[in-house]
Amino acid sequence: MSGKLPALTGVEVIRALQRAGFSVVRVRSSHHLLRHADGRTTLVPVHGGETIGPGLMSKILRDCGLDREQFRSLLG
Repeated sequence: MSGKLPALTGVEVIRALQRAGFSVVRVRSSHHLLRHADGRTTLVPVHGGETIGPGLMSKILRDCGLDREQFRSLLG
């Protein structure tokens, strides 16, 4: 069952991805590049308190190789 994810800011997404083993390797302006030890990478925008839209969230999860349920478990 893959329902909708809650509205999350960039900081919340980064925090969850760090629990999955990703780390921030570069920050350029407001865009944070995260990389996993196995080579997976994704780019997460951090724009103040703005939430990440569903399309971009799907792209981030696809880049990371995670499904919605796996990501939901990381939100803690």
